[in-house]
Amino acid sequence: MSNRAEALIDLTAIAANVNKLKATAGTDLMAVVKADAYGHGLVPVAKTAISAGANWLGVALIEEAHALRAAGITVPILAWLVPPGSDYAAAVDAQIDLAVPSLDVFKEIVATGKRARIHIEVDTGMTRGGFLEEWPDFLKSDFSNVEVVGIFSHFARADEVTEKQNQDQLANFNKAIADLAAVGVVPQLKHLSNSAAALTNQSAAFDLVRTGIAMYGLTPDLEHLGTSKSLGLLAAMEVRAKLHLVKKVPANSPVGYGATESTSRDTVLGVVAMGYADGIPRVAKAAGVFFDGKRCPIIGRVSMDQFVVDLGPETTAKAGDHVVIFNNGAAGEFTAEDWGLASSSINYEINTRIGPRVPRIYPHE
Repeated sequence: MSNRAEALIDLTAIAANVNKLKATAGTDLMAVVKADAYGHGLVPVAKTAISAGANWLGVALIEEAHALRAAGITVPILAWLVPPGSDYAAAVDAQIDLAVPSLDVFKEIVATGKRARIHIEVDTGMTRGGFLEEWPDFLKSDFSNVEVVGIFSHFARADEVTEKQNQDQLANFNKAIADLAAVGVVPQLKHLSNSAAALTNQSAAFDLVRTGIAMYGLTPDLEHLGTSKSLGLLAAMEVRAKLHLVKKVPANSPVGYGATESTSRDTVLGVVAMGYADGIPRVAKAAGVFFDGKRCPIIGRVSMDQFVVDLGPETTAKAGDHVVIFNNGAAGEFTAEDWGLASSSINYEINTRIGPRVPRIYPHE
């Protein structure tokens, strides 16, 4: 029996995207599977990416890395959001590589007495994670009890290809590599590029690119890089939901909490069995669903478990029918990019916010 709402994940699309990204970058590839693989399912996506040629897996949290190890995955895994107080010893025992963004983290990792595999994170201009003012002191550290596997940083504006900040960050990254070499530390791997840079900036490829959003078939930036389709990417997620109720209503009927909208004509409304508890943005404007070859707009506010769409007076819809919330847009459906624009957000958020009440289905598995 089909679900009230479900996310259909096309793993063959993810495999195709991995192949494309790796070929474009011309280097090894880290498949970023943090946040439940951007909502697509941590373990199935990780296994697919590895089969398609990914050399590494990247996660934010140590817990995510442990889940991958528990699933029998043995490829190298980097966890980069590892604040002081994390269980570094258990991570080392599980052969999880750890990011080092500060002296405190470095000292705690060394204090475990275990020989950790570390990736040194440097702040090259994003002013988020990584060494900045502590860098000179860090260079005086004793590195004999760790294995320096990598050095990495993160672009802030890689999607804006001509921005000078990209060149500045690249120069800062190269300086950090030289600083380490001057104290006798030569990391095995250097990695800087995210999805946008992997697609557009060959000079930043180094030994490894970290691909997240593009691996799932979504453009890193609609405004600056174009659509997923124009980039040759295949969107892997389709979200659909059942119509809980279909009913005729007269013109001038107020709809939803606050009566923020009313019907402009005699029409047929559909109540979609999905709401903001499932990840549908409450603030979404100019979005909706796709049914019977046409887009049907949201009318009124999104509720916790449901929202209403105007199916139009001629619709053939009936309760129990599925409507498409978003997918790759091949037949004119709404895409994750459309929903991002409709809610003043981005496709990343639309995919990752689809909640656990929505089962992930893998038709081609």
